Amino acid sequence: MAPGFTSFLRGLLGGGDREPEAAAPEPATEYKGFSIRPAPRREASGWLTAGIITKQFEDGPKEHKFVRADTYTNRDDAVAFCVTKAKQIIDEQGDRMFTPTAR
Repeated sequence: MAPGFTSFLRGLLGGGDREPEAAAPEPATEYKGFSIRPAPRREASGWLTAGIITKQFEDGPKEHKFVRADTYTNRDDAVAFCVTKAKQIIDEQGDRMFTPTAR
């Protein structure tokens, strides 16, 4: 078989070394002075809940990344839950989420 045809077949059948297409970034949601950016991750079992909470301080922006075990079959549901979960984190922790914890 010709090399080009083999690559074509691999692409059709899901093989090869192509990187999966990255989903477009979600727009940020503002909540109580914080910015929430949903960033769900594609997993074998569905879309994993993940996101980034950012807040601007005098010394610059600070970020808190979160990942939860919750998965959803479609991306839109995962995005909606990311925002809900981030609001819960903000309500429970506020600015403390940016403070390093002693381990």
